[in-house]
Amino acid sequence: MKKIVTIQDISCIGKCSLTVALPIISATGIETAILPTTILSTHTAFQGFTFRDLSMDINAISNHWQKEKFKFDAIYTGYMGNIEQIELVKKFIKDFDTKENIVLVDPAMADNGKLYSGFNNEFVSKMKELCDQADIIVPNVTEASLLAGIPYDEKMTLDEIKKIAIELSKKIKNVVITDINLNNKVGILSYNAKTKEFYSYFRKKINAKYHGTGDVFASALVGSLANGISINKSLKIAVDYTWEAIKETYEKEPKDIYGVNFETKLPFLINRICKEK
Repeated sequence: MKKIVTIQDISCIGKCSLTVALPIISATGIETAILPTTILSTHTAFQGFTFRDLSMDINAISNHWQKEKFKFDAIYTGYMGNIEQIELVKKFIKDFDTKENIVLVDPAMADNGKLYSGFNNEFVSKMKELCDQADIIVPNVTEASLLAGIPYDEKMTLDEIKKIAIELSKKIKNVVITDINLNNKVGILSYNAKTKEFYSYFRKKINAKYHGTGDVFASALVGSLANGISINKSLKIAVDYTWEAIKETYEKEPKDIYGVNFETKLPFLINRICKEK
């Protein structure tokens, strides 16, 4: 059975990070190992949440796994709470990366033209180093702009976003820029550094913003890839699944702070993957 390890935080209530990644990847038929970076009582859209840093445990867990000779078909990283965690995850990837496995990095650090609270330019530089170790990165437009050192503009054209993707591809095989809003549509643009080919896929925009949709997308993507599905087909599956979850949520709870109802759309994801395998 194939195995993915995902490295990110646990929000005990609220649909994001590991509470999204674990069920979605498992539903795709892939064994899912987790390496938590932090534990939060809720995700950060709630007020007054508790926060516990687990940086001290990362090396100990990694060392134990190396002694047990565990191997992973994919390594998928998400939210990092600080620069120390980025350094620890960079080491983890070096220790567990092989010629066969996939390394996917979601550089979760910014949105809507600005960094998340507590992050700075040094954090961006370190995140760029982590991204350079990846086979695939999945930044949103803000994160991609920061990583490429190109000023963000909320009215960027697709051609301008393509230039960002090319800039990021100098050290990264596959760049996938997410959450692109154009002409009342939302979707992704990917660029393959080897073939020099672009791929884009859009769906009609739903007028809602939910916490954790990037995690839903990235989890569905890595699960599809681990099933041997091509990257373009995997991207289409991940976009469609995320869109279906958003639509389902919007029709029932237009302002749901918890996140999207990804659970009820898992059969959709499973059926799509089975059809493509």
